[in-house]
Amino acid sequence: MPKKVAIVGAGPAGLMAAEVLTAAGHDIHIYEQMPSAARKFLMAGKTGLNISHAEQLEQFIARYDQAEWLAPWIRECDANWIQTWMQSLGIQSYVGTSGRIFPKEMKAAPLLRAWLKRLSEHGVKFHYRHKCVALQGNCLSVQSTQQGTDHAIQRLAFDAIILACGAVSWPKLGSDGAWQNWLNEDSLSPFQASNAGVERTWSDYMQPVFGQPLKRVQAWVNPQHKTHGDAVISHYGLESGVVYKLNRELRMQLNQQQNMTLYVDLLPDMSIADLAKKLQPNKKQSVSNVWRKVGLDAAKACLVRELVDKSLWTQPEQLVKEIKQLKIEFESFRPIEEAISCAGGVKIDALSNQLQLKQNPAVFCCGEMLDWDAPTGGYLLTACFATGRVAGRGVAQYLAEVV
Repeated sequence: MPKKVAIVGAGPAGLMAAEVLTAAGHDIHIYEQMPSAARKFLMAGKTGLNISHAEQLEQFIARYDQAEWLAPWIRECDANWIQTWMQSLGIQSYVGTSGRIFPKEMKAAPLLRAWLKRLSEHGVKFHYRHKCVALQGNCLSVQSTQQGTDHAIQRLAFDAIILACGAVSWPKLGSDGAWQNWLNEDSLSPFQASNAGVERTWSDYMQPVFGQPLKRVQAWVNPQHKTHGDAVISHYGLESGVVYKLNRELRMQLNQQQNMTLYVDLLPDMSIADLAKKLQPNKKQSVSNVWRKVGLDAAKACLVRELVDKSLWTQPEQLVKEIKQLKIEFESFRPIEEAISCAGGVKIDALSNQLQLKQNPAVFCCGEMLDWDAPTGGYLLTACFATGRVAGRGVAQYLAEVV
């Protein structure tokens, strides 16, 4: 007999769990407090939906902080699997020059429409504008927020429940973290901002370059883990690119010593000797002109002027050291509400290897609400897909064996 399953959250993890469960013919109900599905997924797709990455699989897995835990599930849901799955929905994909995988249309909406259509055709029932306000045993308390409906809270029983509620970043898109009140406090790791900008107070001199990129730099917190890429100078500090890649190390540093220090090589493709030679003072050229010719564009030159003592600007040997290892100190991360993702969530030891909640065997968890962290670049979505599949399979097995 079909069993009744509730999925709380219509994001990628919840939708993937539903897809797994449709094969077993269960009565699946997805509750989403927003007016439509996967709003954060759609937001991510506005600038080109980076859905996965084609790098070597073991390197891909190593990007996660909980790599050993996630590894078997990521191997089942690798880039090839995701591209095949997209194709089954009629969505063609391609691998960019950076190795990132995108839909050919570069948009999230067509993929989401095809996915929702297929789920609906397989009998999945969507309840939009339905907010889950409590969880007790195998019962959810659900309140409709639709206009013209009775807003009374209904207590609904299910044979199994999957929580795919997201974390706490971008709460205006639906992930408000209210579900944390449903679980034991000792089963949760506090949420912290991830893939977020870092803050420092710039002088007024920096205003003209706010919003400009620092192109092709090398950055590090620990010199043994250097990363290449770009960053963006913001009115509040730095964001994007290499800053996001180094968020985990910066966060660890902040937790240990209450501040953060990032080092940047502004000209990583130029040797110290060549740079020192080209920075020699020239009576016929201004300092600005000399800097421009060595590759310090407006954003980089402005940063040097902001952080390096003026007495060193005409001393090539000293200036080279600063350019190749520019020290930038930061005070904090941007508010977690602005972060692309979060570290923290439901602890590993609170879950079985099928993502079943130990404190409540009728409940399974998946997606960003779990305690794992990864940089942007397709890693976040891949883990949501992978853990959604695990939770879906776990529920199918639970219903077959226990209920």
